[in-house]
Amino acid sequence: MKLITSLGVISLLLLSGCGVRAPGKLERRTALLMKHRITIGGAKERNPLPADQDSIDHGQKSFGTYCVSCHGLDGHATGVPFADRMSPPIPDLGSADVQSYSDGQLKWIIENGIYPSGMPASKGIFSEEEIWQMVHYIRHLPSKGSLGEPAIYSGALVK
Repeated sequence: MKLITSLGVISLLLLSGCGVRAPGKLERRTALLMKHRITIGGAKERNPLPADQDSIDHGQKSFGTYCVSCHGLDGHATGVPFADRMSPPIPDLGSADVQSYSDGQLKWIIENGIYPSGMPASKGIFSEEEIWQMVHYIRHLPSKGSLGEPAIYSGALVK
């Protein structure tokens, strides 16, 4: 009985040390390296489309039909009421972490999603060309808040 009680007390002490806290610098860096080098594919794939205004505009249009509900019109989650309450939070696509992915990795993420983060796969929804155009748009995002918030959250009717 003493052994069971001792094990119970030790277990409680060990578990009491477990708490929710924001990841530290080392944990964030390790997770980023894992995603860049192991989890996210497409690192060597190159965008075959020119990064001209036409590609960026088409990418913005495709982005606006699917990605806007989570990432906002501008890719910075402007006006998305739950963006910072998700676990993990919806990333700002203009952040250094997101922008450090290669074009091929961004394409891979758009196509395959990231399970279990909530990022859905869009393979079969968009053509290869549309996905590459979205990558160009992500590389050339407007400034945060410059496009306002998505109509679905502002109460305006979508036309």
